[in-house]
Amino acid sequence: MKSYSYMHKGEPYDEDAFVVCKYRVATDLPIEKAAEAIAAEQSTGTWTGISTLEDDVFLKYGARIVGIDGDVVTIAYPEEDFSIEVGGIPQILSVVAGNLFGLDALKGVRLEDVSFPSGIAKKYKGPKFGVDGIRKALGRPEKPLVGTIVKPKIGLSPKKTAEYVYEAGSGGLTNSKDDETLVDQAFCPIEDRTKAVAESLDKLKEEGRLMLHAVNISTNGDKIVELAEDVQSWGAKQVMIDVITCGFAAVQAVAEDPKIKVPIHVHRTMHGAFTKDPLHGVSMLPITRLVRMCGGDALHIGTLGVGKMAGGAADKSNLGACLDAEHGHKSVMPVASGGVYPGIVSDIIKAAGLDVQIQAGGGVAGHPGGVRKGATAMSQAVDAAYDGIPAAKYAESRPELKAALDKWGSK
Repeated sequence: MKSYSYMHKGEPYDEDAFVVCKYRVATDLPIEKAAEAIAAEQSTGTWTGISTLEDDVFLKYGARIVGIDGDVVTIAYPEEDFSIEVGGIPQILSVVAGNLFGLDALKGVRLEDVSFPSGIAKKYKGPKFGVDGIRKALGRPEKPLVGTIVKPKIGLSPKKTAEYVYEAGSGGLTNSKDDETLVDQAFCPIEDRTKAVAESLDKLKEEGRLMLHAVNISTNGDKIVELAEDVQSWGAKQVMIDVITCGFAAVQAVAEDPKIKVPIHVHRTMHGAFTKDPLHGVSMLPITRLVRMCGGDALHIGTLGVGKMAGGAADKSNLGACLDAEHGHKSVMPVASGGVYPGIVSDIIKAAGLDVQIQAGGGVAGHPGGVRKGATAMSQAVDAAYDGIPAAKYAESRPELKAALDKWGSK
């Protein structure tokens, strides 16, 4: 029987010929043995010696353990192990985040990061619009974008949804969106909702305000491109896809459809099922990298250390993955969302910089003066932070912001 050592720690290798993954490993075995188990399971190995191998299969296609640093193992998979034209991101994930999670040799394992060689990355077109394209559509070249999520999550009629969007835009917001659970329920049919919202956006434009609203098109894989084309024909200026529940291939299919001429807002609902445990699952960082490759234009990344979904350092890593110059893909607009209200806007901008979409649902709809004044307060908070003025001082002559700070305070 032929054997092969997956251990190549310290040996030189061409990183641009491999998909390189970092895994955090919890095991009772020596870490080298655990690393060997992952490398074997995810490339050429089996649980026992086999007699069906050609002489060079291990050498050509076997994974390589190229680094071990404490409990973090770095494994490089040859580019040839991946089927990009047909398998795409589903097959990539089957290699880098597949059977390893069930290995008995591991108490826990977490995919922390992944990097792709240019030969694979360039097969993906990336965002059509990205940060610059969204800014151009909104005529907002520098200031952070400021948005809302229509609240309540579900239950409003198309007319009430459109009224919410109009009030939010009248208060100065640049963006709004459906929530992740709303698609085409009987109380709010997607065609009626999209057309009603489009009328609100047109009215705002006539009044000198540009705004995008992301219509949630999350649906079955065989229907999503058709639905994207439909909502665009009904007046949608942006679409939204729940990437974890729909799949990366769904985002890619919509992004690469030549008929689609609007940005894709990507929601990460359900990600916490495998990103929250620090010792098992998949971190958000690989998800961010894949969303960018497959064509998402905007992506939820958390609130950078503040808000109800704070992720701190992890959120900042995702921010970097949205905005870096990796592989020449357009940058993705990072969306800070989850428990956002005017009092924490300044902290978000300090952490994120100006290229960020700050998004509040309850922080707009829960304002004592209603949606329009809630939107005004959020807009004022962004303006204050942009101008370097403390929110409390800025609020002295702005009653909308003052009311928000009085209700929710500030950090």
